[in-house]
Amino acid sequence: MGQRGLFDTEDTLVELIKMGDPLAKLNQVIDWNIFRSDLNRALAKERKSQAGRPPFDYLMMFKILILQTMYGLSDAQTQYQILDRHTFKRFLGLGDESLIPDEKTIWNFREVLNKQELGPKLFKKFDSYLNQAGYSAKKGQIVDASFVEVPRQRNSHEENETIKKGGTPPEWEKEPAKLRQKDVDARWTQKNGENFYGYKDHVNVDVKHKLIRDFEVTPANVHDSQVLDDLMDADNSRKALWADSAYSSRETDRRLKRRKIVNNVHRRGNRHSPLSMFQQLLNRRKSQIRVRVEHVFGSLECMTGMFIRGIGLSRSKTRIALMNLVYNLRRYAYLANSA
Repeated sequence: MGQRGLFDTEDTLVELIKMGDPLAKLNQVIDWNIFRSDLNRALAKERKSQAGRPPFDYLMMFKILILQTMYGLSDAQTQYQILDRHTFKRFLGLGDESLIPDEKTIWNFREVLNKQELGPKLFKKFDSYLNQAGYSAKKGQIVDASFVEVPRQRNSHEENETIKKGGTPPEWEKEPAKLRQKDVDARWTQKNGENFYGYKDHVNVDVKHKLIRDFEVTPANVHDSQVLDDLMDADNSRKALWADSAYSSRETDRRLKRRKIVNNVHRRGNRHSPLSMFQQLLNRRKSQIRVRVEHVFGSLECMTGMFIRGIGLSRSKTRIALMNLVYNLRRYAYLANSA
């Protein structure tokens, strides 16, 4: 093997751009500085003293979380991949000699984001950016929800009963180290005979651009329809809503009628009152629009497997907010490059 030339790394990066480096595409179309003021304002409060080594640039640390979410990496693997991959360094604006944050620093930064509840705020910041860039919500809205699982807890029956009632098992309170590893917010539920443990990502997607416009995070056992009011988008250019039959009810009909929104929710039959042929035909037609939300969840599945490692509703909201934001970042890059 010959000695590496001075410009070998640069030539490799140029070649990767030609082959379609997704990180380079994000940097080309997104003005990352839109996030800087919110990050600086919130995170500067956490620094109690000017002693010691200055903190890493907050925007760079935020982009590390974008990388981590986009590729489904643990904190340790994130550190390793940044050290190993030139494309990651270029995305972050780092050189070969730059100091790389270790896994503990990455964990601490995400914890600060969580304490400041910055995840949803940064999601909203990018939504405003999308509107200014000409990608406002149009042609109606689609609502749906998907499970986001977390590591399963091995608790006794008595412990689970206490958690369901909103309490904490007394023996856990005596062991703080054990309590820190217990998720008292996640819940079990079942769908189509399959068990799930964790949370739900409830989303509102606009029909035209297939971008996530809003989201809510709940324990997995919360029914989809319970957060419908919180998800509906008053700013969409068309007053129409699509959803699957989980949202079908007289109460949903009343809600949409009050808001003067065209009801395209799938109708649901039962053993005593099956759907007519006409109702089945209408459902199939509605599916041609509603199916667009499945593409969104398919993309999220490819990133994280709809599985996160976090304990508690607050941390899960931060991670799910980042998931939804990363989807929008990638979707915007695709739309901008296709224009």
